[in-house]
Amino acid sequence: MRESPDLCSGRVAIVTGAGRGIGRGEALELARQGASVVVNDLGVATDGSKPSTTPAEEVAAEIRDAGGRAIANHDDVSDWDRAHRLVDTAVSEFGQLDIVVNNAGILRDRMLVNMTPEEWDAVISVHLRGTFAVTRHAAAYWRERAKAGQKAAARIINTSSSSGIYGNVGQTNYGAAKAGIAAFTIIAAQELRRYGVTVNAVAPGALTRMTEDLGRSASDTPDGFNPRHPDNIAPLVVWLASTSADSITGRVFNVRGGHISVAEGWSAGPAVDKEGRWEPAELSDLIPGLVARARGNAGMDGRVPDEPPAPAPEAPAERR
Repeated sequence: MRESPDLCSGRVAIVTGAGRGIGRGEALELARQGASVVVNDLGVATDGSKPSTTPAEEVAAEIRDAGGRAIANHDDVSDWDRAHRLVDTAVSEFGQLDIVVNNAGILRDRMLVNMTPEEWDAVISVHLRGTFAVTRHAAAYWRERAKAGQKAAARIINTSSSSGIYGNVGQTNYGAAKAGIAAFTIIAAQELRRYGVTVNAVAPGALTRMTEDLGRSASDTPDGFNPRHPDNIAPLVVWLASTSADSITGRVFNVRGGHISVAEGWSAGPAVDKEGRWEPAELSDLIPGLVARARGNAGMDGRVPDEPPAPAPEAPAERR
């Protein structure tokens, strides 16, 4: 592998959905930073059909050809027993497990009035159940190590989406799954901290097979930087996977190009308390006023309309 700071030297990672796009970039960067990687991918089309072993095999081979350690894995993360086998594979192959990056996903976009139960269930299964199943088995492994006096410095990085935390038309299934992953991240972080495990999530913005139909594109900047390239997500994920991120847990990060922001979740806004039971008719004069005082819902860019953007921190001196 080319020279690097080796943020993850000696660590072992599972990356699901690592055969293409964002997951591929994450697997390659983890390996470049010294991690041994289990490259998990079913090699399916964006709707979950036509599985192939080729994508995962190619990424694992690319890592090994560059001097890293990697194996391909084709377990279905939404299958309880196969998710367990995926975790066992990392431990049996590389002796331990330190990092789980839950990235696998599919799309079955449809307007709500036309969506079928099968389209709903398929998306929820891969994204939400898959994140749960792999995390659950990894957490059990780390808990047993903690009980044996070997507290981990383990990391889980989940993949949410602006569709889930902000909302996007035509994606009630996908958005619900991704919103669920954001909530799952916050709660799992609270539960697993005692075992030395941090849990965070990213909501990535990048041009991949799953976003190319949205009509968003970007050309390279004069210095050759493409802000929509899927590999731009990997640096944040890899840092979160490192021991440097020990104090960061239960957070969701927006990341696209060179832009990173911390997503701020639901919070209680304008309120009134009668200190007694309301009559429904009383609310006619109350609720519209409360809503008028509340911040609007954020758009897909994470910003509330007509609200100025938060000031950006100063860049490090060497990047100015």
